Amino acid sequence: MTETSTDMAALRREMVETCRRMNSSGINQGTAGNLSVRTATGFLITPSSLPYDVMTPDDLVEMDFDGTYVGRRPSSEWRFHRDILKNRQDIDVVLHCHSMYATTLACHHRTIPSFHYMTGIAGGTTIRCAEYATFGTQALSDNAIKALEGRMACLLGQHGQISLGKTLESALWLAIEVETLSRMYVQALTLGEPPVLPDDEMERVIAQMKRMSYGLAPDPDGTNDVARPRAAD
Repeated sequence: MTETSTDMAALRREMVETCRRMNSSGINQGTAGNLSVRTATGFLITPSSLPYDVMTPDDLVEMDFDGTYVGRRPSSEWRFHRDILKNRQDIDVVLHCHSMYATTLACHHRTIPSFHYMTGIAGGTTIRCAEYATFGTQALSDNAIKALEGRMACLLGQHGQISLGKTLESALWLAIEVETLSRMYVQALTLGEPPVLPDDEMERVIAQMKRMSYGLAPDPDGTNDVARPRAAD
């Protein structure tokens, strides 16, 4: 991965815009939450204790994987950003927020089961909740990495949520979807523990999601083979 100064300037602007969208979408508030993106030499991360509405592209912090940085003091959660990016070569973005319903479940250390097929968007039959650890610590980072094994999102016990992505857009989309699922689950629980889809059905769902993410037809067996482009006259 190589970047020109123009590329880096554009990435910094996009990060600031994504941070502001986190707040405007309702999944974050105040100075809570943080965001990082892999670069050719390390990663960019949001600074500590700076409201997004006054943050500028120059405020973003350049960090190396050895924990050194240039510029402002990085987010207190830099450890799990560094460790996730270091351990997950399949992703380039780590987004952390304190969205209301995901955090509500996290306060009860609730894993989100496959009560709804969209649970599969995180890559498995559940969205796990990591064990609690003090914010900013290596223990929290270790717990998050464990909860994210084979997943693109997790909850953090009595803390919030983490969503991953190849792009800023995809990570933000996933974080919003996790919050939506969390709200549905909290509301479903008012009627009792909802039924859970079996693992074999979730395997089909996840496989279908993967096919569709590559722009392929949803049903390889031809169930929906009428949904195809019409030939030009």
